[in-house]
Amino acid sequence: MSRNKKGFTLIELLVVIAIIALLMSILMPALSRVKNQAKTTACLANLKQWGLMFAMYTGDNDGYFFSGAGSGTGAFWRDAMRPYSKDDKMWLCPQAVKNRGYGNPGGGGIMPLSWDEAWVASSGIDGDPDVGSYGLNGWVLNPEPGITTIFGRPVEGHWRTSYSKESNNIPVFGGAWWVDAWPRSTDNPPAQGERPSDTVNSNEMNRVCVNRHGGFVNNLMMDWTVKKTGLKELWTLKWSKNFITNDVWTKAGGAQPDDWPEWMRHFKDY
Repeated sequence: MSRNKKGFTLIELLVVIAIIALLMSILMPALSRVKNQAKTTACLANLKQWGLMFAMYTGDNDGYFFSGAGSGTGAFWRDAMRPYSKDDKMWLCPQAVKNRGYGNPGGGGIMPLSWDEAWVASSGIDGDPDVGSYGLNGWVLNPEPGITTIFGRPVEGHWRTSYSKESNNIPVFGGAWWVDAWPRSTDNPPAQGERPSDTVNSNEMNRVCVNRHGGFVNNLMMDWTVKKTGLKELWTLKWSKNFITNDVWTKAGGAQPDDWPEWMRHFKDY
């Protein structure tokens, strides 16, 4: 007795493949969003740990931050915080763990070219390079007596201590293109979303306006809470004592969506 063996026809196979491809096209963006959300959560957890470490440092120093003296390329805070943070992974946002293998950059440092890359900077202690993707708000520094400028920035406006009534709106540390930044309320937004041009002591908001979390960047505030900050919201934070939180790049200051660079126009206004 013979039996007819029946298999799939070519058309049936193509239909199955098409259905699988359609399902994948639907699921992949959702899976990518879940993956990015997990990385955002991990980044916030990192910064929460940094909050504990900064609290320990300021607690050990009568509430004061670093003076900024004695070392360049941000080594003044990295060397001071190294005893509190010995895990190299803590220096990296999970969205920006790569570096381009530059090795030891000598006395300087190298900024990344893309938002998902980390900076590389030499250490003030042993000369070995540090790799990271977070940066310090330079305005928190406590300049030494008699000093009039910190790396060209006037000492007026520096917070000096972690005690402030506005602490919940003062950034201390967060996602950044470089190891430190001194933003001003009149700083223009970066013209492009990839590595912005970097000019020392001018438009340093460029250094912290990095699109790592879908129009947001994560920050540690001076009350040691963490904040997922909209990129346009950066201009409403109290970076320094002199920072105007309703200046020209805010809704209160009259900024319109079309005033922003094209890559930022679709982000939420503040």
